[in-house]
Amino acid sequence: MPKLKIGDKAPSFELPVAMDKMWKLSDNVGKQNIVLLFFPLAFSPTCHQEMCSFRDGFREFKSLDALVAAISVDNPFVLNKWKEELGLPFALLSDFNKTVAPAYGAFYEKLGPLNGVAKRSAFVIDKKGIIRYVWVSEDAGVVPDIVEIKKVLDGLK
Repeated sequence: MPKLKIGDKAPSFELPVAMDKMWKLSDNVGKQNIVLLFFPLAFSPTCHQEMCSFRDGFREFKSLDALVAAISVDNPFVLNKWKEELGLPFALLSDFNKTVAPAYGAFYEKLGPLNGVAKRSAFVIDKKGIIRYVWVSEDAGVVPDIVEIKKVLDGLK
């Protein structure tokens, strides 16, 4: 599994936001900076806490010229239901086929009884597609530092 670092080009990908709608990194690079989050599973307590904190700070991310997108191995139906329930204003992307999380080094081969789950991770990708922030947790119970992410975004203005 690759270990991405600051200065690397972000691996390109395309993932479903719904069964009939795709989200491509290449369609969004160049428009805004991107905060790309990986999380283990929808409807889990820590993931709920993390997504709500990004939802609650969403206005500030917009003011920092940043688009937020979050990825898990859940299917699009589950993610869309969870997005609706939490009122999330950003895309939840399905890495059901488990191709993107491993490419970003954000993948547990095994997490408890589950095989192949995204590691809780955060990446900031600038408008040129270059990674400017990397945080990958080995502990699924720890959430990324939103203040630190906002500082990185502020530095990209």
